[in-house]
Amino acid sequence: MEYIIEMLNITKKFPGVIANDDVTFQVKKGEIHALLGENGAGKSTLMSILFGLYLPDEGKIRIRGNDVEIRNPNDANELLIGMVHQHFKLVGNFTVAENIVLGREDTEHGFIRMQEAIAKIKKLSEQYKLRIDPNALIDDISVGMQQRVEILKMLYRNSEILIFDEPTAVLTPQEIEELIKIMKNLITEGKSIVLITHKLNEIKAVADRCTVLRKGRCIGTVEVGDTTIETMAEMMVGRKIDFIIEKKPANPKEVVLDIRHLTVLNHLTHKPFVKDVSFSVRRGEILCVAGIEGNGQTQLVEAITGLTSAHQGAVILNNEDITNRSIRKKTLAGLAHIPEDRHRYGLVLDFTLAENMVLQSYFDPRFQRHGLVRFDMVSEHVSELIDRFDIRAGRGEKTIVRSMSGGNQQKAIIAREFDREPDLMIAVQPTRGLDVGAIEYIHKQLIRFRDEGKAILLVSLELDEVMNVSDRIVVMHEGELVANVKPEETTENELGLFLSGSKRGVGL
Repeated sequence: MEYIIEMLNITKKFPGVIANDDVTFQVKKGEIHALLGENGAGKSTLMSILFGLYLPDEGKIRIRGNDVEIRNPNDANELLIGMVHQHFKLVGNFTVAENIVLGREDTEHGFIRMQEAIAKIKKLSEQYKLRIDPNALIDDISVGMQQRVEILKMLYRNSEILIFDEPTAVLTPQEIEELIKIMKNLITEGKSIVLITHKLNEIKAVADRCTVLRKGRCIGTVEVGDTTIETMAEMMVGRKIDFIIEKKPANPKEVVLDIRHLTVLNHLTHKPFVKDVSFSVRRGEILCVAGIEGNGQTQLVEAITGLTSAHQGAVILNNEDITNRSIRKKTLAGLAHIPEDRHRYGLVLDFTLAENMVLQSYFDPRFQRHGLVRFDMVSEHVSELIDRFDIRAGRGEKTIVRSMSGGNQQKAIIAREFDREPDLMIAVQPTRGLDVGAIEYIHKQLIRFRDEGKAILLVSLELDEVMNVSDRIVVMHEGELVANVKPEETTENELGLFLSGSKRGVGL
């Protein structure tokens, strides 16, 4: 059996947690091998060891049959190993080409030979059907295009082993299809791919074999073609998963959120991101705003929550105009927000978990006396939330949030926002980057919240989530609402037509 990667009996410990516990992971040459596991199962840690970001405490690594020591990413690059990280490592105000050559600049008399580099990038782009402009600025291109830049960075360095860490977490359905095609092209060109993921449908679509990790231990390796999604889910979380969400019919009552003729302008071009949008959300219902990324949903939510200002129109919460109130006054009025970008808007990464959990309530009488925070009360309360929402953190409430897995960071935000018992929950991509167990849990929380008579505004790209969780769907395209439908009265295919703008005007 020819293995291109052999990671044998790998153990890696961090304070308070064993991230990898005697894990053996073997990849054949020319295959797409999925590494599946819950958030915090140790997938990214294992691949970070292979890429030289961490050194293992125990175990050994063989590449192409030879024992190797990978002390840093340069060693990994020398062994032709490349990695696309979940959070891209790109310089926003550099061009595509500048990002690709960074660290591997070809110089002549002290000057970078950019024309030769751009020619090579164009050739690689055409060869692998990546279609990207080498001269575009990173800040000006979509997330899907940024991912292509990361792939080209690996190909530019002649990588033969490609590691993709949660590559579809930030992509639209169309971009995911494109990425699957790209991966298959890479395999036909003789590459080997490790795909870190928890999305079972994607594993079925693209992977040859799958290794499952659970709480740091290897549960087993299976042939994807011979294994059902249900079996892989059970291996991953240790119990059966409900893929069909059970919920009673909605019982909408009075309006909680009323959006009236809202327009949001781009401050640079003065063109509208959001054009004259009106809708309402009632108690006891989940209204989903569906749309492909970049069609105004982000700016709509920013205007409602106070992260940006509206050009015209009104945001009415419980019959009060909160359009121009400060963010704190909006949250105290009964609004909660699970943001799209958890790092930028959801968390202070270098604060502890406890500090993050009381960011919006530290001034509550429960947590302060005479202007001083009562850390004993904070600690007690946060410990309860950690248990209730199954947040996995090595040092409990003292854990620095930056060191937690992406899924557990998301659970922390969700716990904090639900804990405040708001009237309106704005949940933007609440399950992005989460495993099936966590997704099931969060969907149940949203439905429980709805059944308690609260209003939920859900913003999602995941068509499964849109169809299964929503009571009503409004579709945004180019800043306008183009449809207002109920999930039981439409199909994923029709939704796709609304999302692309091919069909419009239904239910408005």
